Amino acid sequence: MDTVISSLTEVSTETQEKDLSALRHFKPQNRRKILCAFPRYSYSFGTFNHAFPLMGDVKGFMPPQGILLVVELIPKEWEVKFIDENIRRITPEEFAWADAVFVSGMHIQRQRIHDLTRRAHDAGKIVALGGPSVSSAPEYYPDVDLLHCGEVGDGTVRLFQRLDESIVPGEKQEIFRTVERLPMAQFPTPAYDRLDLTQYLLGSVQFSSGCPFTCEFCDIPALYGRNPRLKTPEQIVKELDLLAEGGCVSVYFVDDNFIGNPKATAELLPHLIEWQKKWDYSVRLAAEATLNMVGHPKILEQMREAGFNNVFFGIETPDPAALKAMKKGQNLRTPILDAIKTFNSYGIEVACGIIMGLDTDTPETAQALIDFAEVSNIPIMTVNILYALPNTALYTRLEKENRVLHDPGDRDSNIVFLQPYENVVRDWQRVIGHIFSPEMLYARYAYNAKHTYPNQAQPKDPMKQATWKNIKRAINIMRRIVWRVGIRSDYRRLFWEMAWRELKLGHIEAIFQISMVAHHLITYSRECTQGKMQSSNYSIRMVEQDRENEELAAA
Repeated sequence: MDTVISSLTEVSTETQEKDLSALRHFKPQNRRKILCAFPRYSYSFGTFNHAFPLMGDVKGFMPPQGILLVVELIPKEWEVKFIDENIRRITPEEFAWADAVFVSGMHIQRQRIHDLTRRAHDAGKIVALGGPSVSSAPEYYPDVDLLHCGEVGDGTVRLFQRLDESIVPGEKQEIFRTVERLPMAQFPTPAYDRLDLTQYLLGSVQFSSGCPFTCEFCDIPALYGRNPRLKTPEQIVKELDLLAEGGCVSVYFVDDNFIGNPKATAELLPHLIEWQKKWDYSVRLAAEATLNMVGHPKILEQMREAGFNNVFFGIETPDPAALKAMKKGQNLRTPILDAIKTFNSYGIEVACGIIMGLDTDTPETAQALIDFAEVSNIPIMTVNILYALPNTALYTRLEKENRVLHDPGDRDSNIVFLQPYENVVRDWQRVIGHIFSPEMLYARYAYNAKHTYPNQAQPKDPMKQATWKNIKRAINIMRRIVWRVGIRSDYRRLFWEMAWRELKLGHIEAIFQISMVAHHLITYSRECTQGKMQSSNYSIRMVEQDRENEELAAA
């Protein structure tokens, strides 16, 4: 039920793609009303919640690719409604309308999935759950009636058949496990027409699924496969057109690894370059990849021409011994700091993930990470303490060592660390508090404004983007930035120094980007150091419940 999930059966996923005409042409015998629901995200560094109020209409991070694909695959004879609870809460009337409720989500949405299931059951509705979280750990969801494990394919057909026959829950939970997957080249375009795309911070597309590497902590190889599967460039261009027409100004490639298949990436990029020329670089592109991308200068040049301004890399740690221990050798092929400078020279601002709580960590690790942030000049660093996900080599190893906590309680990790848990969290708070102090963060942005942004591809005719609609939106955003950051914040001096510097250079867009992202990172990091936020994105501990309940009620 999610575009980025592969089979969890024992059958090899490498040979299980077939032309599943039964999925695309299933003819039901009964009419059904299907409510497709996407749960609200928990607060996290990566969803940029604190930037939303600066942008006016923005309420959600990215459109949910997976369940939007399912909306298009549901038999046309059935009525479908789609609601993203990041945008607004489902009403009792909408639950009453439905015959069945489809839900999809990731581990970070686990508690919200349970909440959606409870509300659907209270309305007397059968619930079907798919997506990355249930496909990885179906045991997390004993309360759900129907589980769809794996990507869209023959399991999806059987789920549709089951609901065509009956919408009454069975006595036992039923699992529909995909063995034969629908090829990505046959995926329909996600149902972007069901959304107001201007309500999202970023648009999203997916070109490939899977990653060839086998990092110990990562569940991608087990879930998505090591041989990346692909959409066609024509599919991607069509999706990008729809996103741009819908008002998206930034689009994120949600591939597990954009460079997972370098040949396919190189074949896609000329299409993206031509697309950007058509839209005159009015849409910024971003992706996530592995550091070995530095060894592909031709691809880097093409990415610059295609308007890729930001790439997220899983750096994890600057410690070579730790990288070897976690089997992340691809980060050792080129010195990390040299790789970052190379990416910057192609106009790519680097974002990265950092993990704390590794077995190789020492009392000096926190300071080493602070120093790394300073010398690398990476603005956005998502720092989390380690969590053992199911279907990973890390989970298997730690379970053998009796170091996996099946009931973490109030802890944000399910791991028994070699250091005391309290020390790990305290070091995490120290790192977060320091690297996202306004002075340090704005200094890193100043470096990128000087050494990275001038290397990015620019519009040929920027005045074409100066429409009344765009001007009005920019004025409203700047008004909010000036009030919240330039007047009310305690770091307003740093904001104005940055704003005047970039204004004199004509870098208006940089002012917007830096001020909005920095506001989120500074605000969120302060909540972390006050103990208000989880130290792991996979934590199921609920935080700031009163504030979240207020926002949910208002959504």
